[in-house]
Amino acid sequence: MNMFEFKMPKMGESISEATIISWTKNVGDYIEAEETLLEVATDKVDSEVPSPVSGTITEIRFQKDDVVEVGTVLALIDAEGKQEPRSKSQEIITAKVESQPEVIKPSNIEFKQVKTNPDAYLSPLIISIAQKENLSLEEVQSIPGSGIDGRIQKSDVFNYLKNRKYPLQSKPITNPDSYRDKQPTTFPKPKINFVEGKDRIVEMDRMRKMIADHMVYSKQTSPHVTSYLEVDVTNLVNWRNENKDTFQEKYGEKLTFTPIFIDAVAKAIQDFPMINVSVDENKVIVHNDINIGMATALPTGNLIVSVVKNANEKDMISIAKEVNYLAESARNNKLKPEDIQGSTFTISNVGTFGSLMGTPIINQPEVAILALGIIKKRPEVVTTEKGDEIAIRSMMFLSLSFDHRVVDGFLGGSFLKRVGDYLEQFDSNTKI
Repeated sequence: MNMFEFKMPKMGESISEATIISWTKNVGDYIEAEETLLEVATDKVDSEVPSPVSGTITEIRFQKDDVVEVGTVLALIDAEGKQEPRSKSQEIITAKVESQPEVIKPSNIEFKQVKTNPDAYLSPLIISIAQKENLSLEEVQSIPGSGIDGRIQKSDVFNYLKNRKYPLQSKPITNPDSYRDKQPTTFPKPKINFVEGKDRIVEMDRMRKMIADHMVYSKQTSPHVTSYLEVDVTNLVNWRNENKDTFQEKYGEKLTFTPIFIDAVAKAIQDFPMINVSVDENKVIVHNDINIGMATALPTGNLIVSVVKNANEKDMISIAKEVNYLAESARNNKLKPEDIQGSTFTISNVGTFGSLMGTPIINQPEVAILALGIIKKRPEVVTTEKGDEIAIRSMMFLSLSFDHRVVDGFLGGSFLKRVGDYLEQFDSNTKI
């Protein structure tokens, strides 16, 4: 018997767990190598996972809706002879997981007594970290807070864990309600009036829950500041309108405004590389690649960020083709894990929905996000050889939300102005 351990594959650098959607086989079934064994979901995308070997399934250890960490054995397969050679994709998704640290037995643990603060406010983010790190309520409340009014922050918890030698003598609390019940009642949860038979309850789907958590985490992590700029994109609009039919005939692709926006943003990032960074505690990671994420609507109404990799190295035609591919894949739920990974800066075209402007929330771990409002024709004062005149111009608002921990007003404002300059100064003689 040649028993093969089928493990939860690695779906991306920042993804540590995935949810099982469904199994395509049962115990006792035979499966061919490369045949899909199960579907899994991350906070980004759903994926089919193939079996690297042929054989009979002897054991399935997790069921539908179970959340499983990367590297955990999901099933056992009685493989036929030698394991089949792996394709490049399989090598990526079945990457080996580092060995786990040695577990300390309870009998060897020394406990200490520490004064706790029962009134310490614990945010949802702190509660989430405490659950993952198996911290008790008393232990979390003993951590000195460095925030306003002594509030415990994420960095406080991680610093405590880094220097933690002895846990408090208390049992870990795994139920988040246990934490919430201990919160001060200064700001009680408002009562929601529900009228039976008139109002209705709609359960959040899995992706909506993850989006909600990600947005709350972003607002709690980054102090958001938003700057606004109005730009005249008349030349850009005229060029696109004059060339969209020719572009379609020549390349078989639609020419939307999005590729033009991405091209301008990529150029501005090259001019201001410190906007293309991430924050890791007290370190600033400056990314060499310029990967532009674009918020895209899914059929469910949820949003997902698909990524144009190395946008600064591509011409308008290449960007347009990639944008169309990503948008179409999103609409048909066919995005691959690699299509939504690695963004270093994100744009959100709120003008698609008719919005004049927006105040977007930063897509962590990035430090800025640009919203592009609707393009509207308006009478504007323009300076000509004859002096000031009123003319009909195509105008658009840009709004940049940035992380004030590392992006100050000068950098944020300068970058936003540079994007605006590239859009306003678009060369109407650009060839396709």
